[in-house]
Amino acid sequence: MTLLIIIIVLALIFDYINGFHDAANAIATVVATKVLSPFQAVLWAAFFNFLAYWVFGLGVANTVAKTANTSEIDLVVILAGVVAAIIWNLITWWQGIPSSSSHTLIGGFAGAAVAHAISVHGFSDYTIIEDGVQHSRHWYDIVSWYKAGKDGGMPSGVVIIIAFIVLAPLLGALMSYLISIWLLNASRKSILPKLFTIALMILSVWFVYCQMVPFEKIEKPRFESSVFWSVVFESHNIKWFLVAFIILSISTFALVFSSLNLHKADAVLKKMQLLSSAAFSLGHGGNDSQKVMGIIAAAVAVYIKTSGVDIMHLPDWLQVVLPDDDKGIKGAMPEWIPLACYTAIAVGTLSGGWKIVKTMGSKITKVTSFEGVAAETAGALTLYFTEHFKVPVSTTHTITGSIIGVGLTKRISAVRWGVTVSLLWAWVLTIPVSALLASLVYWFLKIFL
Repeated sequence: MTLLIIIIVLALIFDYINGFHDAANAIATVVATKVLSPFQAVLWAAFFNFLAYWVFGLGVANTVAKTANTSEIDLVVILAGVVAAIIWNLITWWQGIPSSSSHTLIGGFAGAAVAHAISVHGFSDYTIIEDGVQHSRHWYDIVSWYKAGKDGGMPSGVVIIIAFIVLAPLLGALMSYLISIWLLNASRKSILPKLFTIALMILSVWFVYCQMVPFEKIEKPRFESSVFWSVVFESHNIKWFLVAFIILSISTFALVFSSLNLHKADAVLKKMQLLSSAAFSLGHGGNDSQKVMGIIAAAVAVYIKTSGVDIMHLPDWLQVVLPDDDKGIKGAMPEWIPLACYTAIAVGTLSGGWKIVKTMGSKITKVTSFEGVAAETAGALTLYFTEHFKVPVSTTHTITGSIIGVGLTKRISAVRWGVTVSLLWAWVLTIPVSALLASLVYWFLKIFL
């Protein structure tokens, strides 16, 4: 039990570090364009980091919890992964490198799990029994590398997470580029951009309406006496309402953009940056806090397995059940876990992270209010959609790609590619370095535990 509590505390410390390490993701462009002072910006971002508690589900947490097979690892594996992730996050923060906290955590978890498999079984094959069936395993099978999606859904596993090292910034860049082109055309006195905008508004409303969860399918309505408010405040629905609100807000601006002079347009864009940075902070809180929830859930699951204690004999605060679609098991997580994780990341954001703010806000490309709105909106939408598909992506990679995308609308040389290439190297190296560091930490801890 002591080791489990240590892991939970360290996981929350990692979440806190994640907050100030990744604070720049949400506030760099707002600070760079002087919409908010640095202090105001961190307060704004921290508030929406915490507000994500009521918006997002637990899909990403489940994906992270299943990075390694919890039936084959012990608590030392998870402890080593968290310790390695904290060390690498502090190193990259100190150097001002916007690396991915998400990939650091996943790399650490996977690396420690592989070290455990080699330590216990060597490089030889071994057998395990699951549900009365004997399976042959290799040392690398301890990590969930790839799992096909159910009923043609999104596949999961570490390979998919690695793929999104490339895909997340590309999606962010493409989306911010398209938003920028759309708004640039909307600034001209032409009917075609307006027709496109109206069509986009109609399409967005229709799409979001199709995504809504009706009252009959809500498992735990928040307002038993009111169908309307239960539907409105269902976390899945709130997320899609936000998507619609973001798109409709920008669309409204696009419709009147051509009638505004430069001064008025800039004033409106600065106000819109408050909306776009809030939307991204929500995505940051929802995406990154869930990863720590997943680690805590995995730790509790491993504790239950290794201690041999029946889950019903555990205190309520430890009654965690990992979902299993194949067996029809629905997950359960005590409320204190998401509440603690969202609180930790919000407090961490309040602590700042100014070294990385400088890199994100000015070194990649010069950012104006126009570019800030486009980049943050693209980043937020990318995070919402990837969260919907339960893919743990890097908020750092996403916003960096989005900033590159808006830079490309001016000219290719507007992006400082020397800085960008350095960031790419940090991204590529994060998972293997974290995995190697976690394996070393694991073997060190095994001497004492």
